[in-house]
Amino acid sequence: MKLTSLCILYFCVLTKATSLFPSVVSEDVNLNFTGLAKKYGHPAEEHKVVTEDGYILTLFHIPGKRTTPLLLMHGTGDHAESFLLRGEKSLIITLAEANYDIWVGNLRGNKYARRHVKLNPDEDPEFWNYSFHEAGLYDLPTTIDYVLNATRKGNLKMIGHSQGTTINFVLLSSKPEYNDKIKLLIALAPVAFLNNLAPPVSTLCEVGPLIDEFSKRHGIEELPSKKIPVPKFNNLECRGGSKDHVLCIFLAVFYSTFFDAKTIEPDFFQIILGHYPGNTSRKTLVHYNQIALRKKFSSFDYGVEENFQRYGKGLPPEYDLQKVTVKTALLIGREDRLATVKDAELIRKLLPNVVLFHLMKPKMWNHIDFIWRNDMNVYLFPTILKLLEKYD
Repeated sequence: MKLTSLCILYFCVLTKATSLFPSVVSEDVNLNFTGLAKKYGHPAEEHKVVTEDGYILTLFHIPGKRTTPLLLMHGTGDHAESFLLRGEKSLIITLAEANYDIWVGNLRGNKYARRHVKLNPDEDPEFWNYSFHEAGLYDLPTTIDYVLNATRKGNLKMIGHSQGTTINFVLLSSKPEYNDKIKLLIALAPVAFLNNLAPPVSTLCEVGPLIDEFSKRHGIEELPSKKIPVPKFNNLECRGGSKDHVLCIFLAVFYSTFFDAKTIEPDFFQIILGHYPGNTSRKTLVHYNQIALRKKFSSFDYGVEENFQRYGKGLPPEYDLQKVTVKTALLIGREDRLATVKDAELIRKLLPNVVLFHLMKPKMWNHIDFIWRNDMNVYLFPTILKLLEKYD
């Protein structure tokens, strides 16, 4: 009986895996940011900005008639394209159609920010010696200042997703003067505390130190790593005893666990795999893992000895969210296993100027639904547009 059940389960999962790879491939799989923007009617300009510590970042601009610039920042292991993947139903195209002056940033390490004035990402491990702390302390303020100088404006509005919210909390608590440069922060799936994680994310955090030791032992600083090649998922063969069966089953389980098939359909899942994941540093994931294990939103923990050298005390200092005085809207998914409702409530208690705490109406709304779900135009975009209009 058990064998029969396992066979049925295997057949169902494999069938699901096969359905993830339609025979017709959308051209969007291979289009970059400017290609996608042009295809959907809003050509983008490309700008280069250089951070104080030498990272060269690509910043995209889709001009609009509205006077206050709007800056979007992506999440971990991601890049600017994520806000465009839904095409005419994406957040960027929706905002462009509403005439917003849109700027879309990229954080160090991804394919649009994999350059440095001195360091080679393929040869110098020091290139990857950063976490979200440096992204918040250098990448974000450099990007903000560039946008304000280019537009000759005194402030802008922000939309951040996941790590795109974390870096705002880092910047605004570490350099409070930047609170005056942001008129409104819309935080999608906000991440500061990771105290209430649910499986499988909590399980990964528990084994995180072991994974980190393995990575260090093998000299892995960039993730995904070229030392452990990631297959091209959108070219997998999921039928009839192929060598790709195990990966197909993994993808099917991943798909079934993190996505609602009704809102992340197979055709679009293939587009996701053509663009994701982007690259990030091992240290970024370690920093998030430390926050989850210590249950403190704090700077990177280097160990007691180095902490004393860097911070003057044995434990890393916590980021003071009381200093984040920007008008902030927190939008949270009820089923988000990473940016949980309980952790968002912790953020709300500490931030002094929360103008909206909004639980997304669909019960199954998850972490990435804020950028990829097929009914964002129904449940998400009206809230964003209303906020942008209200705090203009």
